[in-house]
Amino acid sequence: MMAIDKALLSGSTSMLVLKLLEEKDLYGYEMIESLRTRSNNVFELKAGTLYPLLHSLEDKGFLISYEKEISGKSRKYYSITKSGIKHLKQKKEEWNAYSKAVVGVLSCVMEGM
Repeated sequence: MMAIDKALLSGSTSMLVLKLLEEKDLYGYEMIESLRTRSNNVFELKAGTLYPLLHSLEDKGFLISYEKEISGKSRKYYSITKSGIKHLKQKKEEWNAYSKAVVGVLSCVMEGM
């Protein structure tokens, strides 16, 4: 598998986390595993990267957290807010425009080779 430049990933991480939370409330480890599985191991997010991101998104009002006990274990779950859904929609539109532009440029370059 080809290694992906971390700079490419960093800009999209918050969008990906919000997308997961748009589907259902999750706790940190579930997010890490879900990103890893859905991306075929491209997104290998570490807890040290995820939790500061979650706190930042919470500070911006894009998600909230709450404690929930499952099988005697208390876990901190995260839930997307209406503001977070709006932000996610905007980020998805930006990403679609950006990725379309990149594909357009790369297609022209490839055709010229």
